[in-house]
Amino acid sequence: MYNPFSLKGKTILVTGASSGIGKATAIECSKIGATVVITGRDEQRLNLTYSQLEGSGHLKLVADFKIEDELVALVNNIPEIDGLVNVAGIVKTLPFQFVNRVELMNIFDVNFFSPVLLSQKIVKARKLKKGSSIVFISSIEGTVTTHIGNSMYAASKGAVSAISKNMALELAAKKIRVNCILPGMVETPLINLGEITEEQLEADKRLYPLKRFGKPEEVAYAIIYLLSDASSWVTGSNLLIDGGFTLL
Repeated sequence: MYNPFSLKGKTILVTGASSGIGKATAIECSKIGATVVITGRDEQRLNLTYSQLEGSGHLKLVADFKIEDELVALVNNIPEIDGLVNVAGIVKTLPFQFVNRVELMNIFDVNFFSPVLLSQKIVKARKLKKGSSIVFISSIEGTVTTHIGNSMYAASKGAVSAISKNMALELAAKKIRVNCILPGMVETPLINLGEITEEQLEADKRLYPLKRFGKPEEVAYAIIYLLSDASSWVTGSNLLIDGGFTLL
């Protein structure tokens, strides 16, 4: 059956694959035919993701991108890939007046420096095939919206969206496409860290025209589009997936 969204014959590297959007992306990519390389820091949770992948030939690599040697080892150990999905990220709520260098550098290390430098090393190692696709998970926060206490996260995600456009322009000569997904609130472990109460979450849901948060697999479907040949003329874009939140 003809399917321009198929990933059959493609090898996709997914970071942050141990939970949330990364886990859903890895699983959904395998369902639609991809050979998946998954990576994350938590080996136990990564094993659980690996056990849910469909098909065969998948690869699991444990790595902490904040450690240079592990980042280099990952790049050396992956095969040539057709797609890279940079999902790994953290959230830290802190009013601006209490922002400090340690907290700021920590969130930028995970949300910005690690995915950007991983992408650069993979490009330099010529591990991305011609016609491949890089997808970053950015956010509506820092690009379209802003909320009290979220300045560090917003800044890190805004930086991701900014550099992805430059990357798209520079890597076009290599036939490598670069795009961002801008999700609204998604039902992942990141929103259940105890910093936001259930009452606050329920109140926030009512601000969405669709009256609910997104599901990880709903973001994964958009990522699959950007990885597939169906989006072969799409680069430098920011794809908004927010249940209509930014309409209001």
